[in-house]
Amino acid sequence: MRIGEIAALVGVTTRAVRHYHHVGLLPEPRRLANGYRAYTVRDAVLLARIRRLTELGLSLDEVRDVLADDAGRELADVLEELDADLARQEAALRERRERLAALREAGGDTEAVPPALAALLARVPVTGSPTAAKDREHLLLLDTAGRGGAELYAALGALAADPAVLGLYERLDELADAPADDPRIGPLAAALIAAVPAEVFAAIPAEGPAVPGFKEALLADFEPAQAEVVRLVMDGMIERGRA
Repeated sequence: MRIGEIAALVGVTTRAVRHYHHVGLLPEPRRLANGYRAYTVRDAVLLARIRRLTELGLSLDEVRDVLADDAGRELADVLEELDADLARQEAALRERRERLAALREAGGDTEAVPPALAALLARVPVTGSPTAAKDREHLLLLDTAGRGGAELYAALGALAADPAVLGLYERLDELADAPADDPRIGPLAAALIAAVPAEVFAAIPAEGPAVPGFKEALLADFEPAQAEVVRLVMDGMIERGRA
């Protein structure tokens, strides 16, 4: 059989056959004097098995394991691993649908965030503070980076609902045009740290909540005096969390 004939027999494309040759799944057959490949029934049997395995959802590396000699994994082991992977995908899909349902119930007014974070953001009073808006954006970013969590959001709930926090944001807004040595910086940082519930410090990882390089990027997002307040608050919260 030629390549077109074996491909038609097994129900794959000639391109797929050539790819299986390229990655080493299907050995190259002998060639005739005119240079054409000459495939045998055994080649077709092997190609058919490759097709069946890929249709089960196995990757080409997993197919290679199945087709290997006794040192390779048994098909039953590969299928069990595949089933577990599909179960994880199903669980992730269910979680996404539950999140979508919660967003639909909320009328689409919230970000596509986990329910615990959505509940936290819903408790935040409406304010026109620019630094409050940044705080929300940074919290969403950290959640996307996997540095949030229901425990932290629950602990922040009381802080978010505290009307006094709006006054602290306003004080931070007032430092937009101030120099980095403004005398208001220290007292404001201390007031912000004092406003944080003890449960929040316990929920903060010892190394801090940020990904590598995030602290520097975060500080660069603020004006000099504001950045100094944020730096003092971040350092103070990490220290309190270690205590």
